[in-house]
Amino acid sequence: MVSKKYWTLLSNLIVVAALSLVMACSEDSAPQPAEAPTDATAESPATGVAEAAPLAEAAPSAAPTQGGAQQAPTATPGPAQEAEPRQAGEITIHPEDGARNFKARGFSPYAGRNFPVQVFWGDQHLHTALSLDARTAGVILSPEDAYRFARGEEITASKGLQVKLGRPLDWLAVTDHSDAMGAMNEIIKGNPNLLTDPTVKDWHNRIILGGDTAFQAGMEVVQALVTGNIPAILLAEPFARSVWADYVAAAEKYNEPGRFTALIGYEWTSTPDNNNLHRNVIYRDGADKASQLLPFGTANSLDPEDLWDWMQTYEETTGGQLLAIPHNGNLSNGLMFQLSDYDGNQMTRAYAEARARWEPLYETTQIKGDGEAHPFLSPTDEFADYETWDKANLGPVLKQPEMLQFEYTREALKNGLLLEESLGANPFKYGLVGGTDAHTGLTAVEEENFFGKHSLVEPGPERWQHAVIEFGDVKILGWEQASSGYTGVWATENTREAIWDAMKRKEVYATTGSRILVRFFGGFDFVPADANSRLPADVGYTKGVPMGGDLHKAPAGKPPSFLVAALKDPFNGNLDRIQIVKGWLDDEGETQEQVYDVVWGGDRQPGADGKLPAIGNTVDVANATWTNTIGAAELITVWEDPDFDPDLKAFYYARVIEIPTPRWTAYEAKRFNLDLPAEVPMTTQERAYTSPIWYTP
Repeated sequence: MVSKKYWTLLSNLIVVAALSLVMACSEDSAPQPAEAPTDATAESPATGVAEAAPLAEAAPSAAPTQGGAQQAPTATPGPAQEAEPRQAGEITIHPEDGARNFKARGFSPYAGRNFPVQVFWGDQHLHTALSLDARTAGVILSPEDAYRFARGEEITASKGLQVKLGRPLDWLAVTDHSDAMGAMNEIIKGNPNLLTDPTVKDWHNRIILGGDTAFQAGMEVVQALVTGNIPAILLAEPFARSVWADYVAAAEKYNEPGRFTALIGYEWTSTPDNNNLHRNVIYRDGADKASQLLPFGTANSLDPEDLWDWMQTYEETTGGQLLAIPHNGNLSNGLMFQLSDYDGNQMTRAYAEARARWEPLYETTQIKGDGEAHPFLSPTDEFADYETWDKANLGPVLKQPEMLQFEYTREALKNGLLLEESLGANPFKYGLVGGTDAHTGLTAVEEENFFGKHSLVEPGPERWQHAVIEFGDVKILGWEQASSGYTGVWATENTREAIWDAMKRKEVYATTGSRILVRFFGGFDFVPADANSRLPADVGYTKGVPMGGDLHKAPAGKPPSFLVAALKDPFNGNLDRIQIVKGWLDDEGETQEQVYDVVWGGDRQPGADGKLPAIGNTVDVANATWTNTIGAAELITVWEDPDFDPDLKAFYYARVIEIPTPRWTAYEAKRFNLDLPAEVPMTTQERAYTSPIWYTP
């Protein structure tokens, strides 16, 4: 009997042979560039925001060429060009028959598209009252409330304020802590079964007294979570399974394919010695698969490798798919991106491959600080010191300078190249996403609509000086919160599967809350004229690879070129500039970096030091407003690496910077008539970070 594997192989050979026939007999027929429209927009069905066609449209099918880039498909010739039949495996194909299977592109440039044409905005990191720490801080909103709010409904926040997003999101992952999920609600209610445990009963008795006594009891519960000393009754399977079933059911209820995606997820909260090694686990699946296994908790293990093993077990058991997203390396005191495994042993290739498989993304910006870069590590980068949290870990251990190199995104990407050179695998090959990590049930990080990290710092005249985190002598005040961030996903449709698949392939980017549209492509054949196209995605997918992609051995004499385009958020500031950040491993085995200004708004020119002058500032702090009289609404260019060495590994990502606009503290000062001290920043320059494109010789 002929095996199924044989027929699959034969079919693939037939397809390859037929394609080779057409390519060999054809002439170039790349689609002609469309006439530049004067008002080319495409309406987003989920958000109602008009997206400019230059960033929203995609390309036709393309075939790979040397170097990992791609070229446009070629036209099929008339039968007179090739009369002889060709043999494809066991089948003889006449050219006129094969040609009929490959039709030229029609009149409409939008027909037959099979690439992502729209960004879907969302948050992959949000907590509700089911998280122990969130409930302790006073949040009472449920996962259902969180989904309703993200979809655009007006709800009542935990402190009684009415709240609504300025624009709905397209998707949301509620990621409550897996350990003792939902337990604090039951402790407060006085669940009789749980109160049989003396520790739980003591917590309950003190919490119902209110005031400082209740707060201290709540903090003990949180500390038990952090240290892994949660009473066993709160982890008992019957209780955990009941909570998980309701949790998954809420996601099912609000998941509406094509309109709003409710991703199932949770946070695994490993915090050894108060060092943050947290990961969000995101499911591609629905309740039928997600309900089969309970989430993995730190009561099971603090070691990320054990989490990956559990993920493997889940996939083998259910047929589903998972990915994990680490966050807040800045609170890990050097452990998040250390060059060893959890136990301090030398990293192996197997470890590097497992980490790369299970963790394709890193959350590079959120309320607890921006993690793209640090001024100590990148002293010549004037934009590196943005919403920096670098005081300590999640305990009283102060930060030391030598810890920083293992905490920030850019340095991790560089060290990934270093490890790949020695191990043959890159454990830090991350795409970049943003999240809020809000513990309010509200994914509300618009600067004028910021509801804070947790319910103790929801809007009010005193929150700017209220402690967000306080351990010993370490105190982080309310004004230090970053109103960040969101994730833009280039997906083919607004469904769980499409959103998750885009995450897995890293065709995603992080923003600090602004909804800037960004396209980023790399290849070896882009030319300056490509930036004139009103359909840059058409050119981008045809000639290259999108953000998250790979370029391989460069054709002789050809450096990589990049097509990058950005369109301002219609409700936010104009664009200051687009930069491309390059990291590489030099011929001495040392990591290097360079930030290039590639296109910018206004008539500025770089100075003698190569630096582009600042864009200026139109912010009226007293009235919390600004004017878009500087900068640009749209930026697009083709940039070629002037310092390229084809023998050296490298990565490239785009950073898009807005002009200065009012920070959330400026809105706070105006609304509550506050005179804030000089140390409180009142303006911000929102930004976007694309996933990198890697070059491998």
